[in-house]
Amino acid sequence: MNSIATKAQLSKLQPLIALFVLCIGIAILSDKFLTVANGWNVLRQISVNICISVGMTLVVLTAGIDLSVGSILALCGAVTAGLLKNGIELPDQNLYIGFTLLGAILAGLIVGSLLGWFNGWAITKFNVPPFVATLAMLTMARGFTMLWTKGFPINNLGSNFDYIGTGWFVGVPVPVWISLLVVLLAVFMTTKTPLGRYIYAIGGNENAARLSGINIKRIKTIVYTLSGILAALGGLMVTARLDSAQPNAGTSYELDAIAAVVIGGTSLSGGKGSILGTVLGAVIIGVLNNGLVLLNVSPFWQQVVKGGVILLAVIIDKANSKSE
Repeated sequence: MNSIATKAQLSKLQPLIALFVLCIGIAILSDKFLTVANGWNVLRQISVNICISVGMTLVVLTAGIDLSVGSILALCGAVTAGLLKNGIELPDQNLYIGFTLLGAILAGLIVGSLLGWFNGWAITKFNVPPFVATLAMLTMARGFTMLWTKGFPINNLGSNFDYIGTGWFVGVPVPVWISLLVVLLAVFMTTKTPLGRYIYAIGGNENAARLSGINIKRIKTIVYTLSGILAALGGLMVTARLDSAQPNAGTSYELDAIAAVVIGGTSLSGGKGSILGTVLGAVIIGVLNNGLVLLNVSPFWQQVVKGGVILLAVIIDKANSKSE
């Protein structure tokens, strides 16, 4: 029993050990890594991935997957930027609708929630595999982004909006505060509410959850809607940081989110994992990305390394599952 308990404890500590070893290795190879400026830079960069990864965690806990978060991020950022700068013009009706900062932000979040809801609806209504449904949304949302922006970035969005991505509050970057709030709310939801218990129950054994009276379709739809909202929030942060809505924003962000979830200990089979574990996984991915840049590693090799890390994390997850 003691050996089993010890093995379980070591399994939980694996991400933390990996982060420690990674930090030591990069610090040895680069004297720029352990600086205050670089530390804030890493935290600001991972804030977006944390938001997306929290939504991804909720989805994966139900044994699903969401490949569309990067494209939803791009579309919602573009919608917010477009409405904020240009509003909506209807020449035939001689009508112009302007948007305040709050109105444009709410519009972007609503678009994210609708796209996420559509994912959940397609999956639950027609029994479409999550991989296929969200892959389709990945393509559609990217196409809508190109149509909305006409392939050109939307720039000069104003200092008030840019504050979301570049501002500081009480000595801490605003994106860090936003991601912290998201994490706290998600931790509370998954540990203290019936919705959280239902999410774990569905991922653990969907048939048993259905027999116990849980509305599977409703919970899954909620989960994918939340994933869409958090992707939209990430889109606002990226757009504000760049002061520009880029048509190709968010490319491959879904891979970083999945990597953070898996490295953080959430099982791709569902029913096992935690939000805090995902946060740790996002920090590892952020530190890895930052270290590779500081070491002047080619962007092409960076993709190879991240792919290898994801594969290794999945192998470790499968090994731990077999040993339980």
